[in-house]
Formats: sequence, structure tokens, C-alpha cells
Amino acid sequence: MAEIKDPENTLVMETTKGTVVISLLPDLAPGHVARIKELAREKAYDGVVFHRVIADFMAQTGDVKFGKQGGESFNPARAGMGGSDKPDLKAEFSAVPHVRGTCSMARSQNPNSANSQFFICFTDAPWLNKQYTVWGQVIEGMDNIDQIKKGEPVSDPDSIVSLRVAADV
Repeated sequence: MAEIKDPENTLVMETTKGTVVISLLPDLAPGHVARIKELAREKAYDGVVFHRVIADFMAQTGDVKFGKQGGESFNPARAGMGGSDKPDLKAEFSAVPHVRGTCSMARSQNPNSANSQFFICFTDAPWLNKQYTVWGQVIEGMDNIDQIKKGEPVSDPDSIVSLRVAADV
């Protein structure tokens, strides 16, 4: 596994395709990083499907309400329409570009609507720059992200098995 220099600001995500290590960017997006860590520590992301995966663009996940397999509100037809019971976040847009491996928050048309859903870029996506909150970067395991089943929606989707803050592992 990649050398983890800051375990409190690193995530270890086990997916149905393998391990992914994400370096968090708390100086860039403190509110979003705090939310991702809070939900990870609550095990909210465990079992959540990758509900929207577009080849040569990104893999989206994080709907802890409708996308969590085994959850009381799990509904594959609604996956991608929910979030957590926590309030939406204020945008923390930056000049950090959306490149391969960038982790960024999904949101509605409202810039201050990010909650729990996020996406990981397969390739550079400059049209997203300064419009979505970048909160992390994959430092190991992009080959596993590349293997996630594609679709909108995805039939028989891959999922997050577990998402943990490295300091807690």
C-alpha cells in the first residue's frame, strides 16, 4: 500500500474491485473533508453503490440514503437522489483542476447543495474546474476505479465495501 504520511487525512476505500487510497485536502476544502471523514467514521459509506459511472469521465457514489445496499431506504431506482441527514455544505470551490484521480463533491444546480455524494475522475475534466469542490486525490488504486462497471444507471453496480480514515484502521 502507498506510504501514508498523514493518516488523519487519508482514506482507505475498499471497493468490490479492490483498494483505493485517497489523500484528503483539508486546507483546500475543510468543510467537505470534515463531512467525508464524519460519514466514514459513522460507516455511512459502507455498502453504497457507484450509481453513475461514465466512461472517460467519472465514477459517482456516496448516496448514503438511497444507494446503501442493506440500508432501510435502499432503492436502486432512486440511488443518486439522496444524501445524508446532515445539512448541505457551503461550496468550497478552488483553482485545483479536475484531473485523473480527483475526488470532488457532487451537487445539484445549487452550488451550496453538496452533502454526501462524490465522484472520482477517470480523466481530466477541465469544464468542472472552479464549479465543484475538490476534496481529495487518489494516490493508489486508480486501476481499481477504472474497473468499476459503467452505466447511467449501472445495472448490478459495484460498491464501496468500506471507507475508513487511515488513522482509524
